[in-house]
Amino acid sequence: MNTWLLPEGINESLPDDAEKLEKLRRQLVDRYATWGYRLVMPPMVEYLESLRAGMGTQLDLQTFKITDQQNGRMMGVRADMTPQIARIDAHRISKGDSKASVNRLCYIGTVLRTRSAQQGGSRSPVQVGAEIFGHSGVESDFEIISLMLDTLHSINVTELVLDIGHVGVVNGVAEYAGLTKNQQQNYFDMLSRKSIPEINVWVKEQGFSDSVGSMLEALPLLIGSNDVIETAKERLKEAGQPVLDALQHLENITQLVSNNFPEIKVNIDLAEMRGYSYHTGIMYTVYLPGRGESIANGGRYDGIGEAFGNNRPAIGFSTDLRTLASMMKHTEKKSNAISAPFALDKDLDQLVSELRQQGECVIRQLDESSTAVPEEQRCNRKIEKQGDNWTVVAN
Repeated sequence: MNTWLLPEGINESLPDDAEKLEKLRRQLVDRYATWGYRLVMPPMVEYLESLRAGMGTQLDLQTFKITDQQNGRMMGVRADMTPQIARIDAHRISKGDSKASVNRLCYIGTVLRTRSAQQGGSRSPVQVGAEIFGHSGVESDFEIISLMLDTLHSINVTELVLDIGHVGVVNGVAEYAGLTKNQQQNYFDMLSRKSIPEINVWVKEQGFSDSVGSMLEALPLLIGSNDVIETAKERLKEAGQPVLDALQHLENITQLVSNNFPEIKVNIDLAEMRGYSYHTGIMYTVYLPGRGESIANGGRYDGIGEAFGNNRPAIGFSTDLRTLASMMKHTEKKSNAISAPFALDKDLDQLVSELRQQGECVIRQLDESSTAVPEEQRCNRKIEKQGDNWTVVAN
């Protein structure tokens, strides 16, 4: 048995990668602070009821479960930090006051999942995200999308595609059509798979009216650039005001994104079902051409705080620190450390201490017979004795 093997999808980082991840982590925390987002650090484990609050059954399936040996209650290792952030806002910061001021929170931490999001992917990503609590409207929607795009721009990622939809459109059409629970489940399943031929056959089999059938068949086709919204307003106008309001809200957001981020390609998808079970408004995902999986996603999930006794509007996004690091351009590691000799000398000790206080990396040799070459230790300078004084010189 190879005791050094890690479970499939579980990651570790060796020095070069760990330094890169930590540098990026600090960079993002500092960047979010300039936007007014305060860092929180939730625990790795919580009681199951808290971890899966408001997030649907999919998150429950992704959660590793353990028993608390102190009281026998079931706990879970967090698979997503969003419910934890909602709990912190609702119970710890806002203290149950639904009218409390707007909170901007950010977080970075490892999560653990029973299955990876894609074949061969990580089950222990380092989740990065930001949330706004206490505001519902175009302003907070646009701010969080802007921060998500700024996160990607900060690591020089370009040619991004923003895929965006609104759960209110699908909900409104389903309500207008009067779908039963079973019909809705079947339709949403086909919609999530974009199975247009299957939808067309199913609509005819159900015997819907021409008006209802036309809308149900049109929905998976309403994908494309901003002009899709105008088409949707015409095709879905009989579905009622809630659908038209959702389309108008979506149009307002996409116009703001296009005006402020003209380099971003915006793709409207009114049949998007990712996260449908818990989102309550706009939903968005960022893709990079040539990369199959998404690199960031989020949406509005008003009411998630209700499980914690404080029903507040909420919107956010998340991404994976490892994914972001993998997209950064490779930079050659510079040799900038200082090699110090093995010597029991107070003057040398003082110089080494002063250099480290100045932020220099000083690597002491451990004995006089050390075979380490300074260059192998990333040292481009060394300390040597010149006369009575210890001096830093180039190698």
